[in-house]
Amino acid sequence: MLRYILKRLLIMLVTLWIIVTLTFVLMVSIPGSPFNSERATNEAVQANLEAHYNLDEPYHIQYMLYLKSIVTFDFGPSIKQPNQTVNDLLGRGFPVSFELGMVSIIFAVISGIVLGILAALKHNGMIDYLAMTFAVLGISIPNFVLATMLIQQLAVNVEIFPVATWDSPAHMILPVIALGTTPMAIIARLTRSTMLEVLTQDYIKMARAKGLSPWKIIVKHALRNALMPVVTIMGTLLAGILTGTFVIEEIFAIPGMGQYFVESINQRDYPVIMGTTVFYSAFLIVMLFLVDIAYGILDPRIKMNSKGGD
Repeated sequence: MLRYILKRLLIMLVTLWIIVTLTFVLMVSIPGSPFNSERATNEAVQANLEAHYNLDEPYHIQYMLYLKSIVTFDFGPSIKQPNQTVNDLLGRGFPVSFELGMVSIIFAVISGIVLGILAALKHNGMIDYLAMTFAVLGISIPNFVLATMLIQQLAVNVEIFPVATWDSPAHMILPVIALGTTPMAIIARLTRSTMLEVLTQDYIKMARAKGLSPWKIIVKHALRNALMPVVTIMGTLLAGILTGTFVIEEIFAIPGMGQYFVESINQRDYPVIMGTTVFYSAFLIVMLFLVDIAYGILDPRIKMNSKGGD
């Protein structure tokens, strides 16, 4: 177990270093300067600004300063946000994005599992057909399209929910639905297919022969094995949800990291772009690592050592 964890940690560090390097290369490859759009045309002023942000240094010096900022978790000042550091923006925006992402994940997992179980128990029945139709629609409609439809129908036409911002629990409902519907549909379809397979196994037939109640069979015997494929794809779903918050935040005017990240790209705010990219990459890598560990704990057949499967 320890060797497995250490190996995963090493892979995490190498992956993060590759992401850091690629991000830096892409940023310095963009022609021009963040100050090209400034009204001041004085070359001396622009030279002083570039010197202040170390943009006049050779690339290898900028790269080393960039690595130092990551190691010390000090991403430096924002170029376009006056008197703001990247750490300030992350501290203000990430909790909102994290809350939106986590609530969406919880919504997707719980509703997807329940929908998949009901569809499996009512196989080839009306509930099964309705659930799978809903799942297909959930997978087919992009979250930004669903978000605009929800705003138009439930916030503008009917006025059941508030249109935008992030001031109360009511403001969370539409963004969470828009962000969590696609992963919910994926989980529902996967839960249904694995549950149908598990329900045909001999140990389930034995449990039924013992006279156990149907729900006890589902919860105690079938659900754990049926959820293994769901745990397997949780890493991908987590990445999709947590990065997908950027688009949803823009649509619903949520003051999360999406707002700052999109503005930084438009304004070519290098420190914010690179700091946000590295921070989110590290966060997602850690989440994938935890999913791997959870998968090994849930399935005792997986041997997490040097001879076992990784």
